[in-house]
Amino acid sequence: MDDLRYQVDLLTALNQKLQADERMYRLFFDTSQRAFLYVNYETGSARTLGNWNTFFDITISEAARLPELEEYFSEESKENVRRLLFVEKEGKSRQALDCKLKDEKTWVCVDVSVFKNASGEVTEKIVAVSDVTKQRNRQDELAYMAYYDSTTGLYNRNYFISKLKDYVDKAKEQNVVVSVMLLDIDDFHNISDVRGIVTGDEIIQNLGIFIHGLSEDNVIASRFDSDIFCIGIYDPCGHRSVDTIYRSIKEYLAKPMKLTDMTDASISVSVGVAEYPESSDDALSLINCAEIVMYKAKRQGKNNIKFFDTAILNNFLNEVAIENKLKDAVLSANFAMNYQPQFSARNKRLRGVEALIRWKDSDGNMISPSVFIPLAEKNGTIIPIGDFVLNESIRQFMEWKKKFDLNVILSINISSIQYAKPDFVPKVMAVLNKYDMNPELLELEVTESVLIDDFKTITDKMLELRDYGIKVSLDDFGTGFSSLAYLRGLPINTLKIDKSFIDNILKDDASKVIVESVIAMSEKLGFETVAEGVETKEQFDYLTEHTNCDLIQGFYLGKPTDDKGIEELMLRII
Repeated sequence: MDDLRYQVDLLTALNQKLQADERMYRLFFDTSQRAFLYVNYETGSARTLGNWNTFFDITISEAARLPELEEYFSEESKENVRRLLFVEKEGKSRQALDCKLKDEKTWVCVDVSVFKNASGEVTEKIVAVSDVTKQRNRQDELAYMAYYDSTTGLYNRNYFISKLKDYVDKAKEQNVVVSVMLLDIDDFHNISDVRGIVTGDEIIQNLGIFIHGLSEDNVIASRFDSDIFCIGIYDPCGHRSVDTIYRSIKEYLAKPMKLTDMTDASISVSVGVAEYPESSDDALSLINCAEIVMYKAKRQGKNNIKFFDTAILNNFLNEVAIENKLKDAVLSANFAMNYQPQFSARNKRLRGVEALIRWKDSDGNMISPSVFIPLAEKNGTIIPIGDFVLNESIRQFMEWKKKFDLNVILSINISSIQYAKPDFVPKVMAVLNKYDMNPELLELEVTESVLIDDFKTITDKMLELRDYGIKVSLDDFGTGFSSLAYLRGLPINTLKIDKSFIDNILKDDASKVIVESVIAMSEKLGFETVAEGVETKEQFDYLTEHTNCDLIQGFYLGKPTDDKGIEELMLRII
């Protein structure tokens, strides 16, 4: 009986040894590029196999030396390696983790398997090591793309918003302020159009690098859109206050930016600021509030900073309400036309009328064109509104023409957005043909804002209008973009002097000199001149006695009126 038990124990031992040998030798035939460490705790031996020397310059031949392997990994990975090498202490038989070697470049997957006997004692251990650097780098690239902007290295929009939400949540608990600064490069599309996309990207990159330098604990930065950056500040104070950061940006941009093509670029930014909890209590609304005042800063001259407050919010909400009503008005063509007469400065004879759109909203309130026209230009409804003005005023004018047969002209204001449309001239000619109106009786008034676009395209379109016999007038001269160099090349018929100069013509010498000079210059260039906003006899007398102004428009000789008012005027003239 004892002999039989001895034979069974011997066979069992031999079988276990065969299993161990099989596990070890199977490693020899592993086709991967892995390295292996086989540890046998029963014999106290260890063997390294495969590509071991690729990763480690240590030979481990004893089980007791296994902890030495930890020293070949980076500091951040050592704790994980320590746990992996003795994974049985955590009640596991296998575990794998990615760890970084001490060269700080190579990532390896350390896969440890533990084998136990029937008594639960660890008898063998296999440590498999494989190079996963390429996979990890790819994962890092994907993670980077998920969270960062590739051009500037700043947070991208989504990651910034998530971090800003964390700021706001934390601020609610700690009762502190969170500031959001939204920065937009002024006229960036012009820079990019003129100097090219590559230069535009370099400008974005340079500014992004500078803004990245402002980031620190409690300050995060993002490239939010093509030329828009966003900065979030938790508990702004001291060197991380809004004023300090804005001043740093201004100082950086005060010097021309040196580019790789050996040229310089000078840029400015418009900045909007909103703060928790005053402006809003959630991250997205804070960004929206900052955007509102950023565009307000742009409208007020650019290169400055605006802070969001209750008054701005109320104004914004009012604009939104007007915009919604405006869209309804466009659908129902709920507009009316007024007309203001223009008279000869020499004999007060009627020269023509200017068409002026009027709108009474659904609540019965008259909304000024100075309010709703900019909104219409922003949301695109200016095109159908402009079509309404063109059709209705020409239709009405031709009724008067047939009824009174007066030799007068019709002036119509044209938005720069209308003017920029490729089908603008054909559309005008189609309406003229529809109502059988002589093109020579039509004058189109454009503001100086059209000059922002390509000058040749602008002048070509003006020449095309002139070829049809249509007159072109430059409205609000002196308040916008135009210069004498541009004025010299414009094929216009008429130049309208802005009301702001006429208002002060008797109050200060500067306005007087400007008005007299513009009229004299226009006369030499062959333009007719119209003085807008003439409201008093004194203004009228000065213009007629001291200048060669051709035409007068204003309350003194005729206020804007509806079609019936103009008919009464024409009846008096006949």
